[in-house]
Order: sequence, then structure tokens, then C-alpha cells
Amino acid sequence: MTPLRTGTAAERVVRALRAAPVPAALVVLVALSGVVLGRVYADPLPARLMAGAAAGSVLVGVAARRLPSWLVAPLSVAALTGWTLLSLRLAAAHAALPGGLGEVAADAARNAIPRLLTAMIPVEPAPDTVLVPVVAAWLAGLTAAEVALRAGRVLLGYLPSALLYAGALYVVGPNADPAIGPTVLFAAVAAAGLAAAGRRDGPAPDPVAGLTPAVRAAVRLRLVAASAGGLAVVVALAALLAPVVAAQVDERPVDPRRYVEPPKVESLDENPLIRISGWALNPDQRLLDVRTVAGAGDGGPPRIRLAVLSDYDGVTWRVGATYRNAGRILPAAEPAPGTDTDEVRQQITVGDLTGRLLPAVPTPREVTGARVAYDPATGTLIRPEGLAPGLRYEVSSVRERPDPNLLSTANVPAGDEVARVLRVADGAPEPLRRLATQLAESNGAPYARADAIATFLAEHYRVTADAPSGHAYPNLAFFLFGPRNGGGQRGTSEQFAAAFAVLGRLTGLPTRVVVGFEPKGDGPVRAADAYAWPEVLFDGVGWVPFDPMPRPDSEPRPVEEDFRPQPEDPPPSEVPAPTEEPSATPPAAASAPGRGESGLGTPVLVGGGVGGLVLLVGAVLAALYAMRRRLTRSRLDAGDPRARVAGAWRELTDALRLAGHPVGPDLAAAEVSERARRVLAGARATRPGAVPAAGSREPGSDVPVHGPGGGRMPGPEGDVGELAGLVNRVAFAPGSVDPAQADRAAAVAADYVAALRAARSRPGRLLWSLHPGPLRWRR
Repeated sequence: MTPLRTGTAAERVVRALRAAPVPAALVVLVALSGVVLGRVYADPLPARLMAGAAAGSVLVGVAARRLPSWLVAPLSVAALTGWTLLSLRLAAAHAALPGGLGEVAADAARNAIPRLLTAMIPVEPAPDTVLVPVVAAWLAGLTAAEVALRAGRVLLGYLPSALLYAGALYVVGPNADPAIGPTVLFAAVAAAGLAAAGRRDGPAPDPVAGLTPAVRAAVRLRLVAASAGGLAVVVALAALLAPVVAAQVDERPVDPRRYVEPPKVESLDENPLIRISGWALNPDQRLLDVRTVAGAGDGGPPRIRLAVLSDYDGVTWRVGATYRNAGRILPAAEPAPGTDTDEVRQQITVGDLTGRLLPAVPTPREVTGARVAYDPATGTLIRPEGLAPGLRYEVSSVRERPDPNLLSTANVPAGDEVARVLRVADGAPEPLRRLATQLAESNGAPYARADAIATFLAEHYRVTADAPSGHAYPNLAFFLFGPRNGGGQRGTSEQFAAAFAVLGRLTGLPTRVVVGFEPKGDGPVRAADAYAWPEVLFDGVGWVPFDPMPRPDSEPRPVEEDFRPQPEDPPPSEVPAPTEEPSATPPAAASAPGRGESGLGTPVLVGGGVGGLVLLVGAVLAALYAMRRRLTRSRLDAGDPRARVAGAWRELTDALRLAGHPVGPDLAAAEVSERARRVLAGARATRPGAVPAAGSREPGSDVPVHGPGGGRMPGPEGDVGELAGLVNRVAFAPGSVDPAQADRAAAVAADYVAALRAARSRPGRLLWSLHPGPLRWRR
């Protein structure tokens, strides 16, 4: 009995070995998809996880081959769940992501596909970037095992593996070298699996055995004809498709990432330069807490960069960056030759800073504790989920220090690659161009031009915290050339950095504006530390920051001392005046009264001139009054409900500005409404009898005091809060405002304007109606 058992065991081993090539081939085919896809990852972890999924799914199919088919799917799904959770745990540990396994798995399930297609190359292995490949590999292996092993259709069982392999090639796209080796190996393994599946013990049975000779000959003829026909079809397809396939060899593969939009920054983050003035007015606001773990060196506390603004259209500086999801390790760029570098590692805790932009010392190389998206062109970070108070992350950066000896002789690049940072928007004011030309006349070298611009700004202008925000061409022209006693020639770092960047581009320098913070050291980073500075790009050196800010306790020189403005009118002609030809009439006779034509008397001329001047002034005042009335009506009555609510809000803010209490762009709607209440209360306190009666209309005003329906509305100072609520609704839910609410907003604004105007003196009310300010103020 013993030899019989040995022979039976040996037969089983032989049968198992004969059956092993097909499952092994399926495992290798699925695992090769992981090899191809792993070329765009920064670590081989995804390829290993896909190989494990391939082996696990096929082994489950082999083990359950003798079980009913309806049991295979539940068993495989249970095994898939276990392997997927293990893969997510390994990926989370690799990426050093915080949170439990359930939280990580839920986040990966929600965002796996978009994050995989928007991730930056090379992709950092993380739960959301390995989930789809692992699940796809398992399902492909399970389907292939069921078709090839249970149904015995080996060639058809290769289809899931081939589709997975094609999908991996498509996802990789042009971001890696051609996968020639894995493709050849894929074909070889598939052929070996087919050969092993077709091998039989002993001679193959004759399909026509037992038939009569005539029938046997007919069957064999049909088999030969079918084989010849199939061969002809294959040759024809090869002849037709070979040129098409050959033409695609040198073509660049399609990148599927171009069909998926990467994370975008919000409008507040697109131009953080406008936040400088608001931070300057609240200097004690605690935005961050910084602790330096390593580095900093002898150069003092490093600047923390928030955003890089490279695009300027004459109105606004914008970030214009393309952020792609990144892992813990960020792509490293080689520093310029001769540049000293040192590593700075900081732990940053977010306080009152809002938005998505993530502060970091330039240039970041590793981020832990927060999921980030990265723009390699500018080296800036965002957190797609947005910042939250208490968020703590650690960032390791490489701070570059260019060799100052190279700057004096360094040139600046030109061409399409830097056209973005050389572009000068249309409409640059002529004085701005003349100033740039004057500064470049005596400074030929690029660094000398940049230094001349920085020195000019530092010596002629003053830093003030209450300067209004704005860096459009008109704002910069007023900052540079406006009267000093009228608010000109002073500003925050916003105006200094923007003016430097625009003047630099006008002189041919590639420039950009950077917004960040200049902390005094470890500890809280407050709003007073917010800072904007310009940078210039030099060949062989990189981006170099400049400081156009005035030195402390320095008195600025008048701009007129060093800027030579050209006269607007051309100089008088040097051609000598023509000599007067002799007159036939003697002078005495020509001037004698009663002879010839008699001129108008002086009183008549003076009276006519004064009358014409009065008519001209009256026409101008009437035109101003009509334009003001038309502006009010267009705001309150024209457009859809959303536009009417916005117009009512502009009426209120213009009224505050006319009353001498302008509101800054950094105030929320609720804060503006509170200020409006205080302004009206103060105006009534100084002139208590000036409030008009209900239903009346102020003389010379087109704004009624009563509300809709003719009834007196509640006190205007109590209704501006309702208007602020409608403005917030327009901003965050535009479609939720109906016409009735727009009517209410118009009535509230009209009542408030009338009440505030009525609280002024009679000359003040007249000037209110004729003031041209609302016609030209920016809206």
C-alpha cells in the first residue's frame, strides 16, 4: 500500500507543477503593470503592493477553484479588503500621515482618482495614490484567474491583465521613458503561459479519425482553407495597421493629467498682496507660531515665504501658479553654481492666518504633518483643504545664498521662457516710463539698474501703516508722483515692492513680487511681520531679493530733486516773430474815436466774461447733479437682484466716504455696518435737528427717506445690519436673493444716505449732492 500512496502523491505534485505555469503567468502579467506604473512614483512601494495584490488574487482563485463559483467573489472581496487596509497602512506610514486607519481610508476612498491624476511627478506613495492601483490589480488578477483557470479560456483570461497593463501605460503617459523591457517580457510570459496550457500528455487525438476517406478529405480541406483564410486576415491586418502603429512610435503619449484640473487657489490667495495693508492696520494679530528645529545659521531668522506673484495686468499682481498634489518629499532643483546653501527645519503652527497658501522658508524640500500641493516653478505650497487654527506641520527647506561677487557682472535672461516675468501691461503712465528711463540711463548693468531703483525708492518715499491698499497703475503713479501733503509718496511694502517690480520690467529686468513674513525670531509671527519684497532673475545666479524700503529714522528727499519730469507742452518756437507791415492808415487815425470800427468797452467785456463763467459753472454743476442721480438710480433700480444689492452697498460705502469716514477693503460687511451706525449716531449728535421727517425728501436730493409703500422704515442705523446680511448672501449664495430683498436693500441704503446727508449743514448737503467723488471712485 505504501508504494501506491507515494505514486499518488507524486502524481499530485506533477499535476500541480503542470498546472502552475498558467497561474504564475497571470501573477507576472498583473505584476508587470505595477512595474510600468511604478516608474512615475518616487518609491517602489506601489509596485510591491500591486505585486502582492496580483499574487493574492490569483492564489485565492486557485484555492477556491473546486468551490462553487458563487463563493469565490465573497472570499476574494474579504481578502481584497484585508490587503487594501494593509496597503493603506503601509502607505500612510511611508508618507508620515497623521490620523487613524479609518480616517485615512475614508479620505483615500473619496479622493483617490483626482489626487492620483493631479499629483506631481514623481508621485509620492500615499494612501490616496496607491488605493486605485492596488484595487485594480486585485480585480484584474481575480477575473483572469476565474476565466483562465475555472473556465479554461487562457487566452481570454489574459484580457484583464492586458487592459490593466494598457491602463498603466496611459496613466504614465509621457512622464517616463518607453516601457520596452516590460512590454517584451509581458509578451514572452503570455506566450509561455499559452504554450504550457496547450501541452498535452501523449499524441494529440486525430479529429477526423473514424470518418470515411471521402469525409476525412473534405474536413481536412476545410481546415486548410480556414487556416489559410485566418492567416490571410492576419497578414492583411498587419499590413494595414503596421504603418499606423509605426507612426505612433515617435509620437508623444497623451498625458491624462491635462484633462483633470489641479487644485486652484481662491481669489484671496491669488493676490495676497492686497492683504498687506489690512495686516498693517492690525499689527498685533497673531498669524503663526514658528519654532526653528535646525538650521537658521548666522544670517539671522530666515524670511518665510507665503506666495510668489509673477503676473501683472496693470491692475493686479497674481500668483498664476499650477499646484499639483505632492507627498512628503518635494522635487529638488539644483542650486546655481557658486551658491551657498543651508538647511532650515521649522515647526509652524497656524494661528489666525486664513486661505490655502502654506508658509515656508524658500525653498521647501520636505513637509510633514500636512497634505500639500506644490508648484515647482515658484517653490510655493498650498493646503488644498485650507488652513485651520492649530494646524501644525514641519517643513525642511534649503535656503540659497547667491555669491554677491557674481551679481555686478551677471546678465538677465531673455526669450519666451521668461516672457511672463518681463511683460509690461498696456497703459503704463508716461511719468512711470520716464522715471524708469532716467534710472536706467546711467546704469547699464542689470544689477546696477536694480540697485538704482531700490535706492531711489528707499531715499524718496515714506512707509506708513495706514496707506490704502492698491497697486494698479493709477495707485503706483499716485504713490510715486502724488503730492506729499495730499497722501502721495507714502505707502506700505505693497506699493514699494510693486513699484520696484514695474519699474524693473520697464528697464528690461525680469521681476516678480513675493509676499511673506520677516519674523524677529522663534515665537509668534504677527501681522506687523507681514512683508512684500521684489526679486530679480539673473543668469547663473537665480532669483535675488531686493529691499527698496526706507531705512529707519531716515527723512525722504523730495522726488522733484532727483526726478526730471519733461514739460508737457512743447518749448516755444525759436522762429522770430514776423515784423508788422506798415499800415496805410496812420496810427492816430486808426485809433481815433468815431473813425472806422469802434471796439467794445471794458465793462462790457468783463460782464460778458463773468456771465459766461457763471453759465459754465452752472452747467458743470447741473451735469454733476444729473450724473449723480443717474448713478444712484442705476445702482438701486437697474440689473438683477444681486447687482441691485451690490449697488445699494456701494451707495452706503460712498456715503461714508462723503461723510469723511471711508472704509478699507480689509473690513467685513458686519464691521462696515457697525461703523455706519456709529457715524450716523455721531452726525445726529452734533446736529440733532437735521433728521428729515418721515416720508419727506431732502431738498436737492433724489433719495427718498421713506421705505417701500410710503411708510417710514425703522431707524436707518438699525437697518444697515440687514443690508450687510444681504451683501454676504450675494457673496456666498448669489442665487438666493430675490427681487423683494433687492427692493429692501435699495430702501435701506436710500434711507441711510438720506439720514446721513440730512445730518449735515446746508452747505454740506449741497456739496454732498454735487461731489464728483462717487463717479470716479473705484468700485
